[in-house]
Amino acid sequence: MGVRDRRWRRLGSTVLRSIAVWAVSTVTMLVLAGILPDFRIQSADGESATRITVAAAVGAGGFGLLSALVWPILVRAFLLVPALVLGLLVFFLNGSLLLVVLRFNPSGRGEVAPETAVVVAAVMSAVASATGAALAVRDDDAYRRRLYRLADRRRTEELGEGGPSTPGTVFLQLDGVGHDVLLDAVGRGLMPTVAAWLGRSEGESKQESKGESKSRRDGDREGERGAGPTHRLTLWRTDWSSQTGASQLGILHGSNHDIPAFRWYEKESREVMVCNRPTSAAELQRRAIERTGDGGLLTLDGASRGNLFSGGADQLALVLSVAARRGKENRSRAGYFAYFSDPANAVRTAMSFVADVGREIGESTRARLRKQRPRVKRGGLYPFIRAFATVVERDVVVAAVIGDMLAGRAAVYADLVAYDEVAHHSGPYSRDAEKVLGRLDRSLALIAKVAEHAPRAYRIVVLSDHGQSPGETFRARYGLALGELVRAGCGLPVPRKARRTHSGAEARATVRAALHRPVEEGGEQHRPSGRRSEPIVLASGNLGLVSFPDVPHRMSREEIDERHPALLSTLANHPGIGFVLVRSERHGGLVLGAHGVEIPVDQLEENPGPLADFGPAAAAAVRRTHSFPHVADIMVNSSYEPQDGEVLAFEEQIGSHGGLGGAQGEAFLMSPLDLPPPCAEGAELVGAEQVHRVLRRWLREAAGPQIPLPARRDQRAA
Repeated sequence: MGVRDRRWRRLGSTVLRSIAVWAVSTVTMLVLAGILPDFRIQSADGESATRITVAAAVGAGGFGLLSALVWPILVRAFLLVPALVLGLLVFFLNGSLLLVVLRFNPSGRGEVAPETAVVVAAVMSAVASATGAALAVRDDDAYRRRLYRLADRRRTEELGEGGPSTPGTVFLQLDGVGHDVLLDAVGRGLMPTVAAWLGRSEGESKQESKGESKSRRDGDREGERGAGPTHRLTLWRTDWSSQTGASQLGILHGSNHDIPAFRWYEKESREVMVCNRPTSAAELQRRAIERTGDGGLLTLDGASRGNLFSGGADQLALVLSVAARRGKENRSRAGYFAYFSDPANAVRTAMSFVADVGREIGESTRARLRKQRPRVKRGGLYPFIRAFATVVERDVVVAAVIGDMLAGRAAVYADLVAYDEVAHHSGPYSRDAEKVLGRLDRSLALIAKVAEHAPRAYRIVVLSDHGQSPGETFRARYGLALGELVRAGCGLPVPRKARRTHSGAEARATVRAALHRPVEEGGEQHRPSGRRSEPIVLASGNLGLVSFPDVPHRMSREEIDERHPALLSTLANHPGIGFVLVRSERHGGLVLGAHGVEIPVDQLEENPGPLADFGPAAAAAVRRTHSFPHVADIMVNSSYEPQDGEVLAFEEQIGSHGGLGGAQGEAFLMSPLDLPPPCAEGAELVGAEQVHRVLRRWLREAAGPQIPLPARRDQRAA
């Protein structure tokens, strides 16, 4: 068949499909007019069934044309509207288009209440989308063209039919999914796509998935059992700050130096840095680029989707580090336009959004009625925040990745945050979190399917930035927050409720003993002499940071004892605290534990002391963090129970990460077997910076020497 014949056949197929969608939309409008009391269709010259059908057909056609022509303009006009607001506007905008069509229909008139117009427009968009997709299922050309609408058409045409000869790489980050959680989900059949990639059968035992030997746990051979594995699974250990800010900055930009936690206080600027704040993310990215001298992992024809940092990519969507900028160069919201420019996508996502809000309300209500423990509050705006993460962010990011693949980009890095958000409030092993894992697996399957239609071969690498450790909150266990315990240890006023707890009373007794005098029982406790600001206490999961803002340098243990004699002993001896890190004028870094244990950080390998339960990598992680310029005056890590893997979060989370202890520090890297192993057999992959070098090496081997490995600053100095 010649090129001209194929074009005519393609045109004929498109016309027939359009007529079919139009007919189904007309029938849908007639049915809705018949069953909805506030929606009627009338012809201009009478009430005959034929003329009413013609009026419905014209109305359905006009609605389809407006959806195709006007909708993209409306979406682009609302690009600067916050994503959550845009999702809620979808129904209103779609209903407004229907009202316009009914008002100016030349073949008849319609009457519809505004709230009913929203329902009618949503149903018609969904039916039209489903009909078009169903008709295109058996037509590969139609399916491919439907996907190409998400791609950069001009770029696709420039690549030509053959496409690039070198393979591209898609990095998909499943935020917060730990190594053991992934294996458990695979073994229980919750993630069939991942199971197929690893060659794992659905019935493999949970005990085996947790790893019975070091070689299995490290994972280079995990994917070699079973039928036809395509990927290998490798465990990698995070830094002390086991959270997205530190991990993703290290993975995308090659350095997470001076990221002590998710949030911390910087004394010279008198500001609190927060990794998911746009201005902070932009500054952290700038510092990383300055330190490495390199733009990032995605500098060569890359795309960054849904991430905290850009990775040096030119194509950006939902990237936080550029969200604070305004101007043509900021394309962080372009992904919204690419996705929501199709009204069917907008309506489908909005309906899923509403459904997920209802699902969360129902699940939280059930947990409260069952008096489930541990449990945190899940009311207020949280159901909407969860629905944004599990529906809107997922749909937009997956669509953007599809567009990047069809546009033939060399490297794509995308973050899917749904599991992390749900696991924080429902627990990492909860039924809620399991359902999210299943939906993420379907997203992976869709991306793998689209790869078959891409203009170049793609290698799909799936990884996580950290895991999550379960456990109740510090406040739920002991009746007071970390900040209240610090204030009690400083002899500062604390709420009456906190004073009455065992921890509060014990801290007050410690203060009395340290000061050798009683503390008043009234509103004021002992206050240090002179004008001194109160300590700033911040939390990152089960990691706490205490800073004294009136002291311009990092305070030493000796200075803290002089100012607050009971504080360090109060913290170190508390049963909910595993260890404390401070600077000592005599020993340098010093780890404090219960019963007066004090171990310099350079002796932790020989005598780990309170770090013994936290694993073999804990000592190096603590020593590295101690060297950071912005480490807090006091670093506090909660206690850890190795038997059940539980930690005590200083935030209101029953699945937490950010410090040391349990599954939060055990992420995974799943790579195709045609890529070299990430590390030598028997070796461990430790730290986000090392993961960056592995990914960089893979990209360099695919594209050639134009992607050099960045030299670390200390190596360049040498």
